[in-house]
Amino acid sequence: MGTTRIPAPSQGEVVIRPAEPSDAHEIARIWHRGWADGHAGHVPDELYRHRTEESYPSRVAERIGSTWVAESDGVVHGFVIVMGNELEQIYVDSPARGSGSAAALLAQAQKLIARAGHERAWLAVVAGNERARAFYERYGWTDAGPIAYEAETETGLVIVPCRRYEIRVRGRHGHRIPGRRRL
Repeated sequence: MGTTRIPAPSQGEVVIRPAEPSDAHEIARIWHRGWADGHAGHVPDELYRHRTEESYPSRVAERIGSTWVAESDGVVHGFVIVMGNELEQIYVDSPARGSGSAAALLAQAQKLIARAGHERAWLAVVAGNERARAFYERYGWTDAGPIAYEAETETGLVIVPCRRYEIRVRGRHGHRIPGRRRL
């Protein structure tokens, strides 16, 4: 799959493309800052202690083949990671919020999940992250209830109280359902 281009008033043209190994440093930086911003006070302290700046490069390297980035003027400012039918991670750097990049990354993830033959996409969002929950709901995702999400750390799993969000990406007869894009 190639790139997708969307106009973004504040950022210039936003390009959505597969991540390359050379993007890993920026992805790790965005992930670290975004994760801290959305999860502070909403996850167990044990997990928060493990999510140091140094923990992200290896996590990015493991997922680079399942990652797409958003960039403007050659600068990566967001990413999405899809694993199976799970939208595992999606973050946009704070200066690029409101640019349309998050919506474009979300739509890209839904396309990838549909093309892989899955009927539904899902993601876990920490229960206290109201900004993220409102964003997903605005784009048609529904809260399917509580889940105990298993977050990996260097010393084992940490159980995180989350909400499972879902969206149908393929119809009953196997056709892709177009994403809802309200940019």
